[in-house]
Amino acid sequence: MSKSVVLATQNITAGYGGHPAINDITVELREDEVLCLIGHNGAGKSTLLKCMFGLLGSESGVITIDGQVTTKETAREIADRGVAMVPEGRGVFPSLTVRDIFSLGMHAAGVPKKEQSDRVEWVLEILPAIKEFMNRPAGTLSGGQQQMVSIGRALLNRPRILLMDEPSIGLAPKLFQDLLAPIRALQQREKLSILLVEQNVREALKISDRAVVMKSGAMIWEGLPDELQDNERLMELY
Repeated sequence: MSKSVVLATQNITAGYGGHPAINDITVELREDEVLCLIGHNGAGKSTLLKCMFGLLGSESGVITIDGQVTTKETAREIADRGVAMVPEGRGVFPSLTVRDIFSLGMHAAGVPKKEQSDRVEWVLEILPAIKEFMNRPAGTLSGGQQQMVSIGRALLNRPRILLMDEPSIGLAPKLFQDLLAPIRALQQREKLSILLVEQNVREALKISDRAVVMKSGAMIWEGLPDELQDNERLMELY
């Protein structure tokens, strides 16, 4: 039985200052899957995610969530539909403790006060290492710890759709593996839909159900991760 589409773009073109960064992109994220979006630097991957999450307006095309058009909606409206985003570069406030960052995130997401402690506990079950530095300023944490905090903050909203933009940046391969494993376990348990933008292709493909390759603002390939295990095939696409 085919899975339903939860988030889609149809012929999306967008960019900055009148210069398109992505052209005519059509892509579908389905229920209960990890879709890996790969491509070289400047391929337009982050631009596409920003459009999907309402952080960047598109010049043409349509974005839908559960079949409803969301092209003109704000990031807050998109979040209210059950979508969360882990931004590139982590985006944690260095002077705030992890606990304060979580509190701010839940306040911004409109999580009722009576539910907030349960949400934090739920996130700490998924990423238990965070317990060790809950009361430390984020600026004192390692890159891997900051990335955990960024993912944890996104999960506080109990999203059903998670957009992750280059979570491996600045992380050693082993750290990235340690981060991906609990996210994949959560995805499979909760039937989440995850769109993962990643440069660490090998590790990302291991936890993905489908893959899309972008090049110079265009989508050039779509298929199963196994089809990209051949190095020659991968180099052709890059």
